[in-house]
Amino acid sequence: MSEEYGLVEETAGAPGDEFEEIDVRDTEADRIARRRDREFAEFRKRLKDADQFKVTDGAFDDATYAAVYKLVQDGHVGALGGPISTGKEANVYEALDPDGGDVAVKIYRINASNFQQMREYLEGDPRFEGIRGDKKAVVLSWTRKEFSNLQRAAEAGVRVPHPIAVQRNVLVMELIGREGDWAPTLADVNVENPQTAFEVVREYMRRLHDAGLVHGDLSEYNLVVYDGELVVIDVGQAVTVHHSNHDEFLRRDCRNVANFFARQGADADPDDLYEYVTSNADPHSETDSGDPRTTDGEADGGDE
Repeated sequence: MSEEYGLVEETAGAPGDEFEEIDVRDTEADRIARRRDREFAEFRKRLKDADQFKVTDGAFDDATYAAVYKLVQDGHVGALGGPISTGKEANVYEALDPDGGDVAVKIYRINASNFQQMREYLEGDPRFEGIRGDKKAVVLSWTRKEFSNLQRAAEAGVRVPHPIAVQRNVLVMELIGREGDWAPTLADVNVENPQTAFEVVREYMRRLHDAGLVHGDLSEYNLVVYDGELVVIDVGQAVTVHHSNHDEFLRRDCRNVANFFARQGADADPDDLYEYVTSNADPHSETDSGDPRTTDGEADGGDE
């Protein structure tokens, strides 16, 4: 696959929301589920009966259906399609917005089997101090965290799926690709320009670090390519540089990325990549943006 791998432009604005408070109390979706109005009950039945939304292991509770319902009512989702991917933590579905544009709907499972692993990325992140330990609180926090991380990464000039709306454990974002033609991961393509691609990913890692974020699970499986662009996906686990394990996570990202591109023929070394990311990030970017305890703003379709 021959691609240019062009970088997106950075946008103005410094980070500083690493201490934002994320409210995981009962949401509007939870209240809708309790009210069980007739319109919602009919919507829920249609959704549950659809083949692509067959419930297994109680993954989607009533409040999850209510969250999808709220996103439809708020004009973020017009029609739901089939699954793009399924996993232990979440399912991703293709969907259309009310204008017929392609979007992706990511639904995290409240009963995620590895939610304890999620806690590794939440505990130590100042944005989630005091989060209680039950599955619901962890998964709701994780969903809001991914939305916030997507916003911050995009503002830093990293090409990620554009975040559109979040409601409880449901995230709506840009679909990378088109209906039935989703972007492949780097692991699934022949990288014909590995040096150029490596340099783009290296710059994205630097920009993330400059914005105070470490991806934490970056590899050829969390990088997709579409229409000449490299796109970073699955940023739910990304932590701020204030997380106690952020350096360990960054070094792991550097090993994964450098080793992959070295196998493709690029001049890539884990230690050199780590040095580039940390030495070229602005050490003052985290402290020059005023009060660090400001919120990240109300998300469209948010659950406050």
